[in-house]
Order: sequence, then structure tokens, then C-alpha cells
Amino acid sequence: MSCCIEIRGRRVGPGYPVYIVADLSANHSQNYNQAVKLLKAAKIAGADAVKLQTYTPDTLTIPSDKDCFRINAGTPWDGRTLYELYQEASMPWEWQPKLKAIASGLNIDLFSTAFDASALAFLEKMDVPVHKVASFEIVDIPLIESMARTSKPLIISTGMATLAEIKDAVQAARKGGAKQIALLKCTSAYPAPLEDMNLRTISHLAETFDVPVGLSDHTLDPDVPIAAVALGACIVEKHLTLSRGIRGPDSAFSLEPSEFKTMVKALRTVEITIGKVSYGKSASEAGSRIFRRSLFAVKNIKAGEVFTEDNIRSIRPACGLPPKYLNDLLGRRATKNIARGTPLNWELISAKDSSQVK
Repeated sequence: MSCCIEIRGRRVGPGYPVYIVADLSANHSQNYNQAVKLLKAAKIAGADAVKLQTYTPDTLTIPSDKDCFRINAGTPWDGRTLYELYQEASMPWEWQPKLKAIASGLNIDLFSTAFDASALAFLEKMDVPVHKVASFEIVDIPLIESMARTSKPLIISTGMATLAEIKDAVQAARKGGAKQIALLKCTSAYPAPLEDMNLRTISHLAETFDVPVGLSDHTLDPDVPIAAVALGACIVEKHLTLSRGIRGPDSAFSLEPSEFKTMVKALRTVEITIGKVSYGKSASEAGSRIFRRSLFAVKNIKAGEVFTEDNIRSIRPACGLPPKYLNDLLGRRATKNIARGTPLNWELISAKDSSQVK
């Protein structure tokens, strides 16, 4: 398996720029013009892609007032039925091809999360460049296998999943023929508390499955994606809203455009500074070498005179022999007259005589 995936010719994985995704989720408020504004805001903020969600309330659940269909788990949506929530949050499918065309004109990727087979077929007709598996659908093995059969890259969110469940999902994707798989560390709480983020999981997922790993972030702390990228995240997915003042199912844990832009700038800085494993001087450090120490004559020394701690020293600049040779030079003799301030080199230094060899 490859440690990178490729989306519209762009490689995503270790050593490549972070792939930043703006998740529109329900922040369109079922207003097409607002969805278009969000798309343009994502581009201006520096996102690489916009993600939609493709479902209807009927593809996710059924209308029912039974207790098990009513949300009561400490979420922002408590008291509502699942059907009511998805009815408000869903994006009309007829918008999505039009939004993809706008995205193409803006040179920004657009893809979507399919929540069932009908949504997957719809997105295939749209020719999205990648398919996304939501955290809650990671246990839907038949759906994952169907996505894999498209031969397109898969991005799988892992919120709440055990390691065994993630293994099942990855195995299903590979069984279905997927050659390019990425995982997203995700905490499925809205908003997600910092103490539950456990970002060290990112490197463990990468080592365990040999795939690129990113973060689907539901916190409002701008430092969380930065920490994730520092720990190896190759993808960052974050909800975007025009304003948290526009109340909606997802607005409370979404970034506004200016905040998203600040996050993108910080992530680009982090990915540059992470760089690669490197030792020795960089190009920018070349001019600083002079501030190192080296061995100099600090007094006038006559030919044949013995080097002592009084007439040679380790001082700045770094024009002479490295300081590690100081003890080796002490007791030897000068081969010629040496003026004070002369950097020492081996031509100025006699060989050790027999009395100095131990």
C-alpha cells in the first residue's frame, strides 16, 4: 500500500503540503446563495477542498417519536428526533453538481460524504475526486466496500471506532479494491473537549495501517490542528460557517472565515518548519559559521617555539583548526614565525616528537 493518496493529481501524505478541507456540513442553512458564499469563503481562506454531505432524512432514518429516535446524549441537538435534525441539516442534492462546477471554476476540490448507496451513485455521476466515510458510517462495511469498488481514494473518519472496528473498515476497503486510503482521527463530540482529542493516536494509526492520517476537528481551539500537523497529520478537516451568529445545527463548533484563514496560515507555517531530518548548517546558517570558535595564535610565536595555553587559544571566529585539537597541539612547536591573530593550520605545527608520543 502507498503511504500517499492522490486527489486530482495532488499527492496527500507525509512530506507533502497539508490537505485542508472546509466542511460545509449544515452551515448552508438550506439557502443556496449561502452555500455559494461558503464555497467562495473557503477558497479565500486558503482551503484546498470543500466537503459536502449527501443524504436525506429518509436515507438516514425514519420519522418516529419513539425514545430511541429522540436525541438525548448531551449534544447540541438534544430533545429533537433524528428525522427532524436531518431534515434541517440536509443539503438539497440538486445543488451539489452546481456547487461542484463553481468549485472547479475557483480551482478548489469539492467532494462529499455519501451516507448510503443512492448517495454514492449520485456522487459517482458527479465524478467527485474522492469519497468520504463519516465516523458514524465506519461500521457500515457494505457501504465501504461499495465506495472502494469505485477505485477512487477513500478518506475514513474514525470517531468512536475501536482499533478492531478501524481494522474491519480498512480491510473492507482493501477487499473492495481500494488502493488509496486515508484515515482521520476524530472525536465525535460537538464541540469536542480538548482532553478527549488524544492526538498521539495519529502516529499510531499511520504506523498500524501504513496510510496517511489526518484530523477531523470539532474543537474551536486554533492550536489543535497545529498540534495535529506537528504530530504528522496530512489532512485537516474543519467546519466552516459564515458566522456563528447564523444559528444552525453545526454553527457552534464551526470556524468563521477569518478564523479559518488564520488556521490555514498557521498550518502552512508549521508544515514548512517541520521540514525534514537535517543536520549540519542550512543555507540560512552559512553566514553564522564565523561565530564559532577555532584555534588562534594570541601572541607572536617564533619558529621552534612551543605552543602553550598562553600563546594559543580557542576564540572566535571559526577560521582556524577546530577547538577539539587544542590539547593535541599543546607541547608541539611552531614550524615558522606566527603573528598574533593568525588562525592555526597544520602547516604551522610540527609533528609530535618521541617524548610526546605515549
